[in-house]
Amino acid sequence: MSDKELSWRFIEERVGEDADIERARKASLEHGVDPITASAGQYIATIATSLDAKSIIEVGTGLGVGTLWLAQACPDAHITSIDSELDHHVSVREILTEAEIPTSKVRLITEKALDVLPKMNEASYDLVVIDADFQNAQAYVDHGLSLVKPRGSVIVVGVLGDDLVADPAKRDDKTSAYRWLLKALEDRDDVLHTVNLIGDGLVHIVRLP
Repeated sequence: MSDKELSWRFIEERVGEDADIERARKASLEHGVDPITASAGQYIATIATSLDAKSIIEVGTGLGVGTLWLAQACPDAHITSIDSELDHHVSVREILTEAEIPTSKVRLITEKALDVLPKMNEASYDLVVIDADFQNAQAYVDHGLSLVKPRGSVIVVGVLGDDLVADPAKRDDKTSAYRWLLKALEDRDDVLHTVNLIGDGLVHIVRLP
């Protein structure tokens, strides 16, 4: 095992998750849904806390691992979580109830994100977290940046594409999509961004004033 692999394992194993998040993670794996890693959950929770986020959008609910990290980090926030899979939201509602998260705190929208995001109020949110299909990653980011307030954050998880994005020989659709997204961010002068190795990679984008 390389030093990098040891460091990655160390980062992941040092993060503890409570029983509610562990329950959501177990449900995710049982349903074949790939949840964000513990370190990625801790990262988005840290950013949400630093922003004192009161309004959050989550693109891609999954089985609620990220939702719980955000809800626990920002108890006064309202979270809008979008996922087109009805079965996901049925399970998530049960998980949130078991975790004693008020139904008024998390709004679950069971539609395609690209149908919902254009209808939301621009410059009204503190944080947008994207953990969804790679095919629409760029569109989600564009919408996210229009929805967050100045100095608000957009975070996309999984941008290293199973560690293949760094390999120029890899040209599959997923790798190309994330590589294109990162290149597009380099060409923008209205944002500040950084790529992080946490989990399967994430990019943290801040909308400049």
